[in-house]
Amino acid sequence: MPEVHRPYWFPAKRYGWGWGLPATWQGWVVVIAWLAIIIGVSPLLTAHHFPLFFVFMGAMAVLLIAICYAKGEPPRWRWG
Repeated sequence: MPEVHRPYWFPAKRYGWGWGLPATWQGWVVVIAWLAIIIGVSPLLTAHHFPLFFVFMGAMAVLLIAICYAKGEPPRWRWG
């Protein structure tokens, strides 16, 4: 049975290493939800628990990178 190609949510960047802007609606939903969570929670953490803010931002960065690895094109260095 042939394998069905599913489009990557996050295509690799044309130059450099990493991912570019989302290519599918699912990728855009992830990015918008990720930004909404950061914008909603950051003011609360900076006002009351400033050191926890850095832990939160690190965890959110790791979460987005993990989603990009799982649903994105395999990253590699591209010179153009």
